[in-house]
Order: sequence, then C-alpha cells, then structure tokens
Amino acid sequence: MKKLVLAYSGGLDTSYCAKYLSKDQGFEVHAVSVNTGGFDKKESLEIKEKALELGAVSYTSIHAVETFYNTVVKYLIFGNVLKNNSYPLSVSAERIVQAIEIVNHAKKIGAKYIAHGSTGAGNDQVRFDLIFQTLAPDIEIITPIRDQKLSRQVEIDYLKENGVEYAWEKAKYSINQGLWGTSVGGEETLTSDKALPNDAYPSQLKVNEPKNVKLTFEKGELVAIDGESDSPVNNIEKLNSMASKYAIGRDIHVGDTIIGIKGRVGFEAPAPLIIIKAHHLLEKHTLTKWQLLHKDQLSNWYGMMLHEGQYLDEVMRNFEAFLENSQKNVSGDVFVTLQPYRFELNGISSKHDLMSSSFASYGEVHEGWTADDVKGFIKITANQGKIFNHVNS
Repeated sequence: MKKLVLAYSGGLDTSYCAKYLSKDQGFEVHAVSVNTGGFDKKESLEIKEKALELGAVSYTSIHAVETFYNTVVKYLIFGNVLKNNSYPLSVSAERIVQAIEIVNHAKKIGAKYIAHGSTGAGNDQVRFDLIFQTLAPDIEIITPIRDQKLSRQVEIDYLKENGVEYAWEKAKYSINQGLWGTSVGGEETLTSDKALPNDAYPSQLKVNEPKNVKLTFEKGELVAIDGESDSPVNNIEKLNSMASKYAIGRDIHVGDTIIGIKGRVGFEAPAPLIIIKAHHLLEKHTLTKWQLLHKDQLSNWYGMMLHEGQYLDEVMRNFEAFLENSQKNVSGDVFVTLQPYRFELNGISSKHDLMSSSFASYGEVHEGWTADDVKGFIKITANQGKIFNHVNS
C-alpha cells in the first residue's frame, strides 16, 4: 500500500481525509497530531480512537510545546511581535512547527505522501505546502478538501454514508487553542462591523479584585512570576491561567492573508499580550534608542515572514541571531496590575536600567555637560536645516 502521513486534528476535514484516503484511495494512512499546547492526554486519546476508527493504521501524537517555544515563541517575545499592532500570531506560529514535525515523521517512517485538510481559501495551505516542499520535495502532497472543493455538508454526508456518525454539526464558534493564544471564529468575524459577543470567548470574567504581579525576565525570557522560578513555558501557562480569570487579552485581528484577501479573526491571548507589553517596557529602559529602532524594523519582518510561511528561509536565522543578541541586558522585574478586561504596566526594576544614570535626570538636572556644550551641540545640529532653508528660500 501507499504509505501516507496525514496531519490529523480530529475535526471534520481531517476525518474526511482519513476515511476517504484509506477507503477510496487505497493509502496506508498514518495519522499524526502535533501538540503545541492545544490538548491534554485525554483529548489525545480520544483523537487517537477516532483516527483508528476512520481507517488509519497508526496514530502518533507529537508533543512539541517546548520545541514551539524554543524555535518560535521565544523570538516573538524578543521581537515584541504583534501583527498589525494587535495579534500575537497565535495560530500561524503553531502551523510552522506542526508542519516541520509532520514532515520529519513522514521521513522517519518512509512515507511517500503527506496529506492535510486545508481548504483553498486560507493561509494554512500555503504554510503547510511551503514547509513540505522545502524539507521534502520528493514527497507528494495530497489535499482532498482543496482539490475537490468540498463543502462541509458534502463531507458530513460522505462520512454518514460510510457509517461514521459523529456529531458533525458545526459549533457556532470555531476555537483553536495553543500555548501562544486561542483563535475564535464565528459569523461575526465574517463581517467588518460586528463584534464577537462575550460568551464567544473561551474564558469568562471570574475575578474582579485587582492583582499585582511581578514578572521577572532574564535575557528577554520570562523566568519567574512573583519570585517563583520556573521554565518559560510553564510561566506562560501559569500567567495565562491567572490572567484569563480577568478576561484579559481579547481582540479581533484584521489582516491581509497570504493569498491576498482581507480576513478577521477573534482571539484570546492574555499571557502573550501581557508578556510582550511587559518585555517591551523593560526594553525601553535597557536598550539604546538605535537598538529599539532597528529591532522594531527587523521584528516586523520576522513576524511577517513567519505569518507567510517563510520560516525556513535562511534570513530568519539571521533575524533570530540579531534578536537573541539584543537581549543580553534585557533582565529585570516588570510590575503589572491585572484588572477586569485589562492590565496596567506600573514600572520596572533592573540593574541595566539606563534611567539610573548619574549624567542627568530628564527635564531637570544635568551633570555631564555645560550650558555652552548644549548650545554648541544644538547650533551644529541645526546646520542642515539652516542650509536647506537658505538655499531654497
């Protein structure tokens, strides 16, 4: 039989692929799920049972949360990456790691085919195909949903005809959860004017009393919360659990898809938004103005290329080297207050704080120069403007 690895989530599209490819196309289907923070052991077992019932000869769950953090999320924090100044790239960042793990598994078992359930109208098809083609150009990519232009109802009818009677009725809201945030899609996000209702978001307000939190960063990574040290991944999960009780981190992202159309998606990302904003505040105190300027430009490019599936281009390693090097003095504490639906950044404490200078205090005293020094500096700085106005007046 033709050995095929299927990127399998347990949803309708990939369930159709599992049944169709094994039953009608004669493939030996090996279903693979890559966990980047989206499901626990119980959910993994349920997904496995469903995959085997649908005709897969094997099911593999790859735990890649640490890999996801170390290869992608860490650099999104270093770069303070927010797509269109709002979205922390929750789903697009996951897809890159998932695609790499899937193609590596296909190589490991000697599969000549890889399949995924993406449609022809979204970003994921581009991300998956780019990674597959780059890492394994000899492996053929199979995409039944995209190629056959299947509607949801056609897939449901096919599965029912083949004795698969799961409850396929589409939930009112589509939820995709991972370490770096949860996306929320519904009928409102298909419009330009409607907001998602409160109950569309997975987390609801449970705590009203403000809470002060101390976040400790070491070379740009979150290493402790309120003085308790832990791994960055565990700290992200802890902060997410803490802040989600305040219903923090909700928004709707409007962006340009890779295929050239506009799209809207709701998201809930309490920990990513707090971490990025806290980290950025610490950088404002510890980096020079030129570091901040050039970091902003390179970070925007890093986020854009990651979103567009260009993660494997070698320039991304160059960006990562710059971002990592920029973090050598980004260490210290950031003081945050959690409030219902929002958070406040109160300040920082760091031995690398460039405000702790003996030269001057902004707008007040100066010890490192004289009044005449400043007058001369300003006079020379004004020369270019003077010359331009004189020549062109």
